[in-house]
Amino acid sequence: MTVKKQAATLGELKKSGYQSISVKDEIRKNLILKLQSGEPVFEGILGYEDTVIPQVERAILAGHNINFLGLRGQAKTRMARKMVGLLDEYMPIVAGSEINDDPIRPLSRKSRELIAKHGDNTPIEWVHRDARYTEKLATPDVNIADLIGDIDPIKAANLKLSFSDEEVIHFGLIPRSNRGIFVINELPDLQPRIQVSLFNILQEGDIQIRGFKLRFPLDVQFLFTANPEDYTNRGAIITPLKDRIQSQIFTHYPQSPEIGMEITRQEAKISESQKKIIVPHVIERLVEQIAQEARVSEFIDEKSGVSARLSISALESVVSAVERRMLINGEKSGTARISDLNAAIPAIVGKIEMVYEGEQEGASSVAHKLIGAAIRTLSSNYFPGIENVQKKNAVNAKEKFAPIIAFFEDGNNVDLGHDVSAKAYEKELKKIKGLKETVESLTVADGEGITLLMEFLLHALAEYSLLDRKVGLKGYKFQDYFSSIIGGI
Repeated sequence: MTVKKQAATLGELKKSGYQSISVKDEIRKNLILKLQSGEPVFEGILGYEDTVIPQVERAILAGHNINFLGLRGQAKTRMARKMVGLLDEYMPIVAGSEINDDPIRPLSRKSRELIAKHGDNTPIEWVHRDARYTEKLATPDVNIADLIGDIDPIKAANLKLSFSDEEVIHFGLIPRSNRGIFVINELPDLQPRIQVSLFNILQEGDIQIRGFKLRFPLDVQFLFTANPEDYTNRGAIITPLKDRIQSQIFTHYPQSPEIGMEITRQEAKISESQKKIIVPHVIERLVEQIAQEARVSEFIDEKSGVSARLSISALESVVSAVERRMLINGEKSGTARISDLNAAIPAIVGKIEMVYEGEQEGASSVAHKLIGAAIRTLSSNYFPGIENVQKKNAVNAKEKFAPIIAFFEDGNNVDLGHDVSAKAYEKELKKIKGLKETVESLTVADGEGITLLMEFLLHALAEYSLLDRKVGLKGYKFQDYFSSIIGGI
C-alpha cells in the first residue's frame, strides 16, 4: 500500500494502514495504474512502442526477472532505468538498516533485535525510489563479495565480535538492493563462477555468505542487459542462469529512418546558442542514412552493431561545424551543408568496429565511403532518374545533367571550402551553368533549400562518376571526371 511520507515510528506506520508487498507486486501495481489511465510507461523510449515495450509490460505483469538482449546502443540500460518510475515514490525501512528492512517483515538480525527492543517506538526512515535502483557493470574483476557479501575482519575487530557472529557480515550490492531494482549490465562478461552465485538468489531468493546459514528471502527485481552471445568471444550467459531469468526480450535498431531521426533529435546535445542553426531535413536524413549504410557495410562487423550514438554524435558534429564557420565569418545565422558531413568523420570512426577488410581500407576511408553511400542512396529521392545514369543506354538519363557536365568539361572547376561564408558558398555554386535550373526541374525546394540541393546534386553526380570530387583539408573540389583521369595518368 502506498502511504505518505509521514510515519516516524513503527507504531505510526501500522496506524497508517501500511501493508508491505513485494517489489515485483509494487511495480506490477503501478504499471496497472499507468496502463488503465493511458499514461506513458516508458516515456522518451522511441521506436519500441509496438515491439519491446509491450513485451516488457507483459513480463512485469507476470512478475518476471528480465534480460534485455541486443546490440550496443539499443537503449537496454535506459529501459532498465525507466523501471524506477514504476516504484512507489517513498518506501519505509527500519532506520539504519543496510538492506532496506521492511518494518513489518525485517530480515536482518540487527533490525529484528531493534524492533524487539523498541517495539512500536522503532524509528522509521523513508527511502526515495531513486535510491532503490542499483546498477553494476559486469567486468572480469567482479567477485562474489562485491555482489553477495563477505566477512569483514575490520568490522569484527572494531566491534570485538567472533567471526561466527552475523554482525561481522558486510553485505554486497544485491542484499543492499533488497526491495529495489538491481541491474547487471553486460552479463556475459561476468565470469561463469560468479554467474553460478546468482542461481539461488534468482530461484529461491536467498543468499549464502561463507559458512553462515542465512535464509534471506531477498525481494529484488532483477534486470540484466547483454549483447547476443555470438557478439564476441568474451563470454556467454551460462545455460542454468539463462534458464532462471524468466523473460528474455530482444531489442532492435530503429525500424524506419523517421524514428531514427526522431531519436537523434531527442538525444543530440545542442547548446542554446546552436539552436538558431538551421539543419535542413536532407541533412538529418543523410546523417541517419550514414548509420544505416554502416549497419550493412562489408567493412564493418555486423555482429558488433552500429549504435544510435553514431547518428547523434554525427549530428552534433555537423551543427558544431556550422557554428565554427559562423564564428570565423562573423555571421549571425547558419545552415548546415552537405560538405559539413565531413565534420562527422571523427564521430563515425569512433562508433564502428571494422572487419579485416575495413582495417586494410582505413577508418577515415571507410567513413568517407559511408557518407558517399548515403548520398548515393538518397539522391534518387531528390533527383529522379539519377540512379539510371550508369546503366547501359543511359543517354536519356544523362541528358538531364548534360549542362552541368558540359560546364566542367570546358575546364571549369568549383571549390567549396568548409569555412567559406554563406555568400561565397552560394556564389561558387551559382557560377555553374545549368545547375540551379536542373535542380528546380527535378525537385521541389523552397528558396532557402535550393542552394543546399545544388550542392547535393554535385556530390550525387560525383558518386555516379559523372564528376570528379577531391577531398582536401580545406574543402571539396569538383572538376571534370575524364580530365581528372587523364591528368592523373
